[in-house]
Amino acid sequence: MKQLIFTLSLLFSAVLLSGQYAGLTTFPYSEQIYKDPTNQQDHLLQKKFLNEIKKNKKWNKLIRSKRMSVGLVDLSDPFNVKYVSINGGNMMYAASLPKIAVLLASMDAIEKGEMIESPEVKKDLRLMIAKSNNAATTRMIERLGFDKISTVLTSDAYKLYDRNNGGGLWVGKKYAASGRKKPDPIKGLSHAATVDQVCRFYTMLAYGKLVNPERSKEMLQYMGHPELHHKFVNSLDKIDPYCDIYRKSGSWRNWHSDSALVVKEDGTKYILVALIEDASGGKICKDLVYAAERALDGVVPNNIMNMSKKRKVISMKP
Repeated sequence: MKQLIFTLSLLFSAVLLSGQYAGLTTFPYSEQIYKDPTNQQDHLLQKKFLNEIKKNKKWNKLIRSKRMSVGLVDLSDPFNVKYVSINGGNMMYAASLPKIAVLLASMDAIEKGEMIESPEVKKDLRLMIAKSNNAATTRMIERLGFDKISTVLTSDAYKLYDRNNGGGLWVGKKYAASGRKKPDPIKGLSHAATVDQVCRFYTMLAYGKLVNPERSKEMLQYMGHPELHHKFVNSLDKIDPYCDIYRKSGSWRNWHSDSALVVKEDGTKYILVALIEDASGGKICKDLVYAAERALDGVVPNNIMNMSKKRKVISMKP
């Protein structure tokens, strides 16, 4: 009898778990099962990803000189997050990628009643993320102020910039030619990021941990349907034209960065982040997607360069 009760208990638990899992098909996942990705290092995925990276001599050279940092988070199983990074704690200039920090600070301010979510604000947030519009970003920074942005980034709730742990996401200058600066305390960078902290940002976003689940979902809407189809998106358009992409990239001179949360038709979900200081950084970002897909055992079509399907560009009005 005891054995029967034990067996029935296991079956009942399995049903509950499967039901819970079935409800986690779209983001955000349940914040109750969130785990910090930087504590979820996966040795097998690390080995696969490193093997792909090692195939390219230039990538290895850039990594050794700390001019290239890469992070990959496998979110396919929300209960078993897998994370790998290379130079993950190395803070680099990240151009427009840190605009995601302005988005977070804006959501925090709106939630606390410090900013009105007006049509003008919504329009600027969409322009800032989807088209990386500098004027719209500057207007958002002026509404918030540098102190508000840094307070959110360094807060105990997020620690997306941790002075005692290599820094992280930072916005200390308007995206304009002139204006007051508030450089980061470690390297004096105006727009900075580390792969570790960007991966944490996206993972918290996926689990509804940024502000709250409702605001996280709103942030995903701003970041979805990217209107700039270069770097990561260029390759994903060819690999899976119908996948969902939540993304922010950046480029300035030799600095190139990209970050994306990818949801594929086959159920694969992952985060890819790259920070690169090299003139060919844009092409490297394109190629990194294939390396990540192979590390995740994804299927890359043989006729990848000849695919006729194109991603439908959707212009989302705020």
